[in-house]
Amino acid sequence: MTNKTKLMETRQTDNPLQEFQDILKEAVQVSGYPDSVYQFLKAPMRFLEVSISIQMDNGETRMFQGYRAQHNDATGPTKGGIRFHPEVTAEEVKALAGWMSLKCGITDLPYGGAKGGIVCDTRLLSSSELERLSRGYVRAVSQIVGPTKDIPAPDMYTNSQIMAWMLDEYDHIREFDSPGFITGKPLTLGGSKGRETATSKGVLYTLQMVCELERIPIQGLRVIIQGFGNVGSHLALYLHELGAKVVGIADEYGGLYDQNGLDIPYLLEKRNSFGVVSNLFKESLSNRDILEKECDVLIPAAISGVVHKENVERLQCKIVIEAANGPTSKEAIKLLDEKGIILVPDILANSGGVIVSYFEWCQNNQGYYWSEELVDERLKEKMAESFLNVHHTSQKFSVNLKVAAYIEGIRKIAEASRLRGWIRY
Repeated sequence: MTNKTKLMETRQTDNPLQEFQDILKEAVQVSGYPDSVYQFLKAPMRFLEVSISIQMDNGETRMFQGYRAQHNDATGPTKGGIRFHPEVTAEEVKALAGWMSLKCGITDLPYGGAKGGIVCDTRLLSSSELERLSRGYVRAVSQIVGPTKDIPAPDMYTNSQIMAWMLDEYDHIREFDSPGFITGKPLTLGGSKGRETATSKGVLYTLQMVCELERIPIQGLRVIIQGFGNVGSHLALYLHELGAKVVGIADEYGGLYDQNGLDIPYLLEKRNSFGVVSNLFKESLSNRDILEKECDVLIPAAISGVVHKENVERLQCKIVIEAANGPTSKEAIKLLDEKGIILVPDILANSGGVIVSYFEWCQNNQGYYWSEELVDERLKEKMAESFLNVHHTSQKFSVNLKVAAYIEGIRKIAEASRLRGWIRY
């Protein structure tokens, strides 16, 4: 019997849409908006469910379920990633679209939120099957997306190559070159320098600001990162290079922990294309156990619902940074408050991805491309401004950073919707 626990098994099955709505309602009430604002924002304005027919390599035809949610477009076109995962649900996609709207409000981007997904396991698909599925998704949603309507991007188990296939399919449908249709593309197709690492750097800048606020040095800071994919692995390397001790990491099948700090460059060299490295070690922990090991900072960087009422009392950290979307349940947030553990919410901490996606879209529209140094400088400015606004709101309303981030996110959407005549208050 192995001691490894698959990452998905640490997840609680609460409805993420309900989680989004519960905190949204609290933020609306605290900030003094009428209930009509909550009713207007609690669900996406549009939701499309599609069936995608794909011919597999063996000649058989297989149907895949896909989704696209557009939460609100009062401030501009909607924006949001596309995830390929076997446990994608309609409720999850709707919640993620709402969170993206709030992210865009917090970071003052001219977007509303969207999200897409396909129920599939990319590990069981060949490259040609994955390409056909990617193109099939674009054909299925092509009438509601576009550079001035809804701009997709990578998300869980999607990457720049998938974005390239989707861009090419959209160009064929519309019969003109449209690089601004999608972000997270390869550089040669109009992608932005710094996009692949943007989410990780945004989390890093947020952590640095929290440490500065709390007067905690980064040097020697003990960090556990659950998730070793694109976000978690880049973040681990950045922290390692700054002198922090990454004492724990976890991938899909297990976790590694060393109180003296792990050899991050070695683990990065050994991990496979899915971010798995724990299978190379006999002495590995379960995903449940790694969350509960002693550290200064815990960073869930994989899936939602991994910190919940069943395990929150056993956490041994001072700070939780939500690099994943929705990793902490509503009940757990209250218990973290009671324990004095600082929680930096996902819609603030992981907004680096959408910020640099916005930069990519701007570059596509201008036909002028920026240096990586300029992208990084502007990302850091956006993250700092957003963090300070949320922190100020937290103090003004005497609420935690999670509720404060929702209040900040609501403000711009509500005002734009009011000015358009969609709601009145």
